[in-house]
Amino acid sequence: LKVGHAGALDPLASGVLVVAVGRATKLLGAVMRQPKEYEARVDLAAFSSTDDLEGEAQPVEVASPPTRERLLEALGRLTGEILQRPPAYSAVKIAGQRAYRLARRGVAVEPKPRPVVVHAIELLAYAWPQATLRIRCGKGVYIRSLARDLGALLGTGGRLAGLVRTAVGPYRLERAVPLDRIPSPLTQADLLAPPSSCPSSDAPSR
Repeated sequence: LKVGHAGALDPLASGVLVVAVGRATKLLGAVMRQPKEYEARVDLAAFSSTDDLEGEAQPVEVASPPTRERLLEALGRLTGEILQRPPAYSAVKIAGQRAYRLARRGVAVEPKPRPVVVHAIELLAYAWPQATLRIRCGKGVYIRSLARDLGALLGTGGRLAGLVRTAVGPYRLERAVPLDRIPSPLTQADLLAPPSSCPSSDAPSR
């Protein structure tokens, strides 16, 4: 039985992972083009080599924490069609090799910026040095890069401290099933319908 998924999660992240089985794997390309939603906690007191808590912290001294207004202004500059540089520790390819493999060998890695779309960023909470964000974005956006770039705009640190993917298109976290609760064997009643935006020619017949 063929099985696939619509977009991996970072090791420290949790949340929605759309899994397709059998002929439904043909729909994964369309599912991956669906907008994604995240809730992210950003630590503004430090950078790191991995842009999250996995790498060694590089603390940044800040004379005065940025105000909520400055934070909102910076978030606005990260919204829309932007150029984003993927993290050094990412799956993007550089000269045919995964960036994270080069970085783990001690090779200096700086992936090229690429165009991505961030539909909206909402500031849910802010208490220095942490900000909690709700992000709605398109394919290929790295939330770790958003955290890093937010810090760069503010003149602070910026690394991802926590991440939950709350939705992929119509598939929301509240409807997700934990891996240890997936029925075996699966029946048609256990499966979700494909997104309405999927071309009917791509949809597998029952």
